[in-house]
Amino acid sequence: MHVSLTTPALLFPAISLLLLAYTNRFFSLAALIRSLSNDGKPVHSEQLKNLRQRIIIIRRMQESGVLSFALCVLCMIFIYVGLNKIGSLIFGCSLLLLLYSLLLSVKEIRISVDALNHHLKEMDQ
Repeated sequence: MHVSLTTPALLFPAISLLLLAYTNRFFSLAALIRSLSNDGKPVHSEQLKNLRQRIIIIRRMQESGVLSFALCVLCMIFIYVGLNKIGSLIFGCSLLLLLYSLLLSVKEIRISVDALNHHLKEMDQ
């Protein structure tokens, strides 16, 4: 497989937007946690467990997204200096990290939706 210099460059806007979306999710979660701590109302241990789990997942999403971006840049450097095989392998690793990041995003969304459904059940009672 031949990877040209423009192939990894195509991922730059996608990864940048993805990282922006992850950052927004993190800020929303941080705001939620701060509002819960300022309310003075007791917070269920299950809710705290859920929030901790989501924080960890978002951190991993961001880390794998950033590493994917870094490997994409490294890939371009290797291709630029003529080491196409190594560049192609690094690009493959970058794609795998991006896929991992996206799968984590799906997991975090599911946890978030489950928490909202649980909250709606409590409101219904």
